[in-house]
Amino acid sequence: IDGSVYHCGFHSSKSFGATSYFVKRESGNLLIDSPRFEKPLVEKLEKMGGVKTMFLTHKDDVADHRKFHEHFGCERILHADDVTIKTGSVEREITGVEPIKLADDLLIIPVPGHTEGSACLLYGKYLFTGDHLAENPGRGFPTAFINHCWYSWAEQIKSMKRLAEYSFEWILPGHSGRAYYPADRMAEKMRECIRWMESL
Repeated sequence: IDGSVYHCGFHSSKSFGATSYFVKRESGNLLIDSPRFEKPLVEKLEKMGGVKTMFLTHKDDVADHRKFHEHFGCERILHADDVTIKTGSVEREITGVEPIKLADDLLIIPVPGHTEGSACLLYGKYLFTGDHLAENPGRGFPTAFINHCWYSWAEQIKSMKRLAEYSFEWILPGHSGRAYYPADRMAEKMRECIRWMESL
């Protein structure tokens, strides 16, 4: 996609066709949400250095996370509020709504709304948003999925306001279009998103 950030492909019906991403990092590669566990993808990931950490944005997009853990021995991270029978146990459960510094270049930002345990991951200028936020070309600014808000629209608005305090240039979602805007333009787009959400 850009720099060291890659689109995995191999979308899984178990995750409603969600997009997963791979980030190549010197301190350990990262897989965001789970694609299908397929040999061509696994071999490619092996050639790129494997997977150290798997960050699951929420309980909907976990697909074959167990198989990736078993194969690569990667630590899986998911908010405790989204750990279910479907997801099964993970190595690290995060809690609360305060941001969590995963590494010097990685910040977990809990964003309850779509689900109770939804969380975004900020990596430099890249924001991995799961089902919390995605580009909507029809509106001209990124938006949330009101028709697929399984937990609380009011909480999702609060989460969006907290998220808007951060600087980023890329929105890399689980569904719908990704977006790129320079940071100042992105901040403006986020304000448009929040106004739209509050108008509903």
